[in-house]
Amino acid sequence: MFNDTLPAILLQSPPMNYDLPHRRFNPLTGEWVLVSPHRAKRPWLGQVEKTASDDTPPYDPTCYLCPGNTRVGGSIVNPAYSGTYVFDNDFPALLTPEAMAQAEGHATAAVGSAELFQSEPVSGTSRVVCFSPRHDLSLPQLSGPEVEAVLRTWGEQTRELGALPDVRYVQVFENKGASMGASNPHPHSQLWATSNVPHTVAIERDNQRQYLAGHERPLLIDYVEQERRLQERLVCTNDHFTILVPFWAVWPFEMMVIAHRPVSYLFDLTAAEFTALADVMRRALSKYDNLFEIPFPYSFGWHQAPFDDAAHPEWVLHGHWYPPLLRSATVRKFLVGYEMLAQPQRDLTAETAAARLRDLPDVHFSQRG
Repeated sequence: MFNDTLPAILLQSPPMNYDLPHRRFNPLTGEWVLVSPHRAKRPWLGQVEKTASDDTPPYDPTCYLCPGNTRVGGSIVNPAYSGTYVFDNDFPALLTPEAMAQAEGHATAAVGSAELFQSEPVSGTSRVVCFSPRHDLSLPQLSGPEVEAVLRTWGEQTRELGALPDVRYVQVFENKGASMGASNPHPHSQLWATSNVPHTVAIERDNQRQYLAGHERPLLIDYVEQERRLQERLVCTNDHFTILVPFWAVWPFEMMVIAHRPVSYLFDLTAAEFTALADVMRRALSKYDNLFEIPFPYSFGWHQAPFDDAAHPEWVLHGHWYPPLLRSATVRKFLVGYEMLAQPQRDLTAETAAARLRDLPDVHFSQRG
């Protein structure tokens, strides 16, 4: 049942002609995005991307993530794993507290004003999660139980890392495709557990707290209920989760997954919710690949509550997909010029992007027929 007493700020938006330039507000970050729909028709003579190869083998003897292969460095051999496989990153972005303590004697003397030249040490742990032994299958090509196993692994790793004494936040993320910085095509994700709460997460936390204090309901619960009423930006939905193109999206086919109840962490999900989340993600990610019939590149990440010794009644588990492609498999969006100097800007409206994705088949193009 939808709540019939939603805040006026969500119920009374001014009428807008979305075909004209306008800007939209992101209540999670407090930022605005400029929307210029008429620019979608402009000719493109810029950079053209290479399309990904579709002849990826199930096993690659040269891949350092495949089962039984030697990892980078030559000292570790992967086990013959048959499901998800987790290991400490061989090239971590962070040092453990122990390694940081050993390196303290090599500190560089600070120069200049302490107010203008601030820095502080950050420690943490970086791990890799391989989705399956198959070198050629991304999340939408896995079975429902296999996707659910990935989700449960992310939850278990979040719980384990979040319990470490110096960890205040665990970021789960996946970079898919070379154009989004993936260093290895074997489908995998990462977890970075840090001794600080990252800037974007802290802003989302503060804005959700402020909204809860003013409305006595979580921001994203009100938002997803309103989006399900309107149905303009929905991509996939079921009883427990909704995937949509957010009203304030910056990237052309950006998507967001939102839980239907306040839940802070992946490991807090029920068995039914894990199954529902696997279902909705497989369907939505199949639509991504079906859009241009390629392995659709993106950066994805879960936003879970911090581990900052505080209760988080404001938090609603959600994740963000940021894909770069705009017009085709070879034309991408760049955040340059005005976007870097003023504010984010997009040409394709969120409503148009959602409609294109929503109308695509749920079944992955490689598995049809």
